[in-house]
Amino acid sequence: MTRDISPALSRRSVLKSLGAVGAAACTGTFVSIEKAFAQDLQTVTLQLGWLASNGILGEVAADEQGFFAEEGLALDIVPGGPNIDGVASVASGRANIGSISSSPSLMLARSAGLPVKCIAAGYQRHPFTYFSLEKNPVREPKDLVGKRVATNGTARILLEALLAKNGISEDDVEVLVMGSDMAPLMTGQADVVTGWRTNTSALEILGDQRVDMSLWDAGIQLYANPYYVTDQTLSESPELVQGMLRAIAKGWGWVHENPEAAVDILVSRYPNLDRENELKTVGMVLDYSFNDATAERGWGTMTKENWQAQIDAYDSLGQFENAAPAVDDVMTLSVLEETADARPNYG
Repeated sequence: MTRDISPALSRRSVLKSLGAVGAAACTGTFVSIEKAFAQDLQTVTLQLGWLASNGILGEVAADEQGFFAEEGLALDIVPGGPNIDGVASVASGRANIGSISSSPSLMLARSAGLPVKCIAAGYQRHPFTYFSLEKNPVREPKDLVGKRVATNGTARILLEALLAKNGISEDDVEVLVMGSDMAPLMTGQADVVTGWRTNTSALEILGDQRVDMSLWDAGIQLYANPYYVTDQTLSESPELVQGMLRAIAKGWGWVHENPEAAVDILVSRYPNLDRENELKTVGMVLDYSFNDATAERGWGTMTKENWQAQIDAYDSLGQFENAAPAVDDVMTLSVLEETADARPNYG
């Protein structure tokens, strides 16, 4: 059962938007890189999936520390937003590289005909989390039975995947459509609300009685902040792609070593962000960016097996407009392999 407890969603559904832009973006035209006249550097555009946040700490640090310049590049970060389709921007060639919130968006894009491919995973574990309170806690999937779960429209599929993974009928959970507000949990309208665990400012309202159940721990193991380029960029400009990823990887390594200084760089470039809040969050961001896998294989690592599991899960729920995409069309390890020596091995 589903009820809407929020105003109309301002952000377009990922599923609908990806399908709508599929035909237009299939051309995969590559826009030539312009010269940055003052420094004689090639300007590359990074298209974000949403607004600028602590998810780009590594990028702004890399730019500030000269890691892009070392590659002969100048970085231009373009934020996304409710009326911007970042995947289509990259697929059409308006941007050279993209970063988007969640890995399934790239699977859905590929199925819809957009020629984009993931080259690295920024967050090793997705921060998406189900939040409840100690007086009525949800600590594991079986605790969702009989609960009212408030989630935004585009995240409904994540709940469906979680329930299916754990053998729970959708009829056993009442779904409420909400925006990004956590208030329904505090007012008693919902037993569970959802969001990113790194959104610490929004979560403050829940206080010390908050109980977390992460999507990852519940069995749906997605990547967050994956980086992607077009097939054409990958085949025609491999050195450019490697240079961009080397610079970004070095930036995230620098953040790992200098978290407070990295926050200062981020806030200086985006004054709308709160320094104290970002200082509270940076450790968590680094925990999602570095783990045992990155200690072994370097920042940005990912596995074909994980991607295939994601494709299978979404296919079983009928989420692909056309046939399920082949895993080799969705992702490649080639850029990670070529940049292995430059990517930091922190855990």
